[in-house]
Amino acid sequence: MSIGECIREKRITSGYSQAGLAMKVGIGQSMMAQIERGTKIPNMLLGKSIAEALECKVEELYGKE
Repeated sequence: MSIGECIREKRITSGYSQAGLAMKVGIGQSMMAQIERGTKIPNMLLGKSIAEALECKVEELYGKE
């Protein structure tokens, strides 16, 4: 599973909309959509922010756990 797919799955499970999660981590909704589609890959700093917002480990998003 790609990082975008992991983020999408955890976002939906956590009850966030794309726009809601994007706002929480300080990016635009279109950027979040690109990440979920796999056309953009978040750097580690953004990945950490997304993981914190989704209350999971960064490793889970990157498929390392």
